[in-house]
Amino acid sequence: MNRLVLSATLVQRAALRYTPAGLPALDLSLKHESEVSEDGQPRKLSLEMRAVAIGAVTRSLLSLELGAALVLAGFMASARNGRGLLFHITSVEPDA
Repeated sequence: MNRLVLSATLVQRAALRYTPAGLPALDLSLKHESEVSEDGQPRKLSLEMRAVAIGAVTRSLLSLELGAALVLAGFMASARNGRGLLFHITSVEPDA
């Protein structure tokens, strides 16, 4: 199963664009910071990742301010250029 749920802040949002099929699309940058346990030891995580939202989910992302804390769900896929991974967002909720 390819499913990712991530709490992150919205760092950057490109202008709304449209796919060749006519669907709205947004390219985003997200930042995640947390502490996890690895082999019984605490580990601090800090990462930035690229993401894309396609279709109806773009509406909720367009109205958010940069720095908004979110819980995002979706899946991972290869980036269009074949370099690295891209988080495809399928749902967005505010992080409480």
